[in-house]
Amino acid sequence: MSSIDTSLPDEIASVADEDEEQRLSKDVIFELLKNRRRREVLAYLLESDDTVTLGELAEQIAAWENDTEVSALSSDQRKRVYVALYQTHLPKMDDAGIVEYDQDRGLISLSDNADLLMMYLDTDSHQQDRWDRWYAGMSVVGAAVVAGAFLGVPGLAAVPTLGLAGVVVVAFFLLSVAHLVSNRQQEQNVDGKLSRIE
Repeated sequence: MSSIDTSLPDEIASVADEDEEQRLSKDVIFELLKNRRRREVLAYLLESDDTVTLGELAEQIAAWENDTEVSALSSDQRKRVYVALYQTHLPKMDDAGIVEYDQDRGLISLSDNADLLMMYLDTDSHQQDRWDRWYAGMSVVGAAVVAGAFLGVPGLAAVPTLGLAGVVVVAFFLLSVAHLVSNRQQEQNVDGKLSRIE
């Protein structure tokens, strides 16, 4: 009978509870993220955005791993994931302050430090901004307006082409300012998270 190593790396075991936000080292973050099941735990908890039971978490992860539906899982497939989560993965994540894991009741939810790992995951709800689409759309509209004025399209022909070009330039300037403000806010958010990483 093989035994499962439930010992924690020194970096995770030494994470101290603080009154406010906990700090994590990059070693702890990458130790937690290197395992696929722990990444799937985070993805599922982020998607559910609520407290989940160990049973439903294990079933969903087993379904993902076996590329099937939850209803088509065998009891062995469920049990393998359940035991690994119960004995190894969830205790490690709980010790690091990433999840809140009530082992007696089998309840799991995201903890305050989870946001430190989320920025390393590629999740649908954490997609990057798509400013390229705004710039492309502005380019198409601007080119169409200037071309329409140049070709004498009614309504646009009455406005000087140079004036329309000026309006397009001002629109690009305003879009650039909005992009700059958005990037600054995002940088401050990321800097706040990074300040909690040792």
